[in-house]
Amino acid sequence: MTALLEIAGLSVRYGAATALADADVTVAAAEAVALIGPNGAGKSSLLKAVIGLVPAAAGRIALAGVPLRRLSPHRRARLGIGYCPEGRRVFPGLSVEDTLALVSRRDRRGRAGLIERVYRLFPALGERRSSPAWQLSGGQQQMLAVGRALMLEPRLLLLDEPSLGLAPGPIEALAEQLARVVADGVAVLVAEQNPGLALTLAGRGYVLQAGRVVAAGTAAELARGPALAAALLGG
Repeated sequence: MTALLEIAGLSVRYGAATALADADVTVAAAEAVALIGPNGAGKSSLLKAVIGLVPAAAGRIALAGVPLRRLSPHRRARLGIGYCPEGRRVFPGLSVEDTLALVSRRDRRGRAGLIERVYRLFPALGERRSSPAWQLSGGQQQMLAVGRALMLEPRLLLLDEPSLGLAPGPIEALAEQLARVVADGVAVLVAEQNPGLALTLAGRGYVLQAGRVVAAGTAAELARGPALAAALLGG
């Protein structure tokens, strides 16, 4: 398997505190990979180090063979990395369509085509295209956050806790829609406390606990192995 994203020996520190230590993670093109673990496990720090929001204290990060550590978040986005932060962070005063249009680098015609692609992926957004973001449900706001990232046409999409605050029904719908994103050729690296969503979406995963990768394998291997339960239960 040729890696689109390659992370080797990655460490992240906040002052004297180590949030992530010596992590190795790979994601292939058009593959969904999960980072699973409780709060404080290092999942968000890993994603933020990939997009460049926090510096790496050690290790290597490369996208399609291009080293990223010296590049700004803007440059990394230009190379094909999309990022959906925890908590969605949509623009409440903008409509759905204005939110999508705002971030695109395309001309008007190209931008319109990308917006229609997002609406095909997330029909509920197309039905609410003129609605302000604050009027959307939590699940619809998460769709909008994903759609906003897809407007940059990423090769790799980073998702931080996409199921946070969602009821079971919207979580199931989100899993189906994200599977369509992967089927369209976008690689996904998702950080999740919810193992149901993570292992439904991803073919492979990594279990993190206290800043370290403690297990890695296929979704089926992780689901039946002891490391996942131990990490989530604090064992």
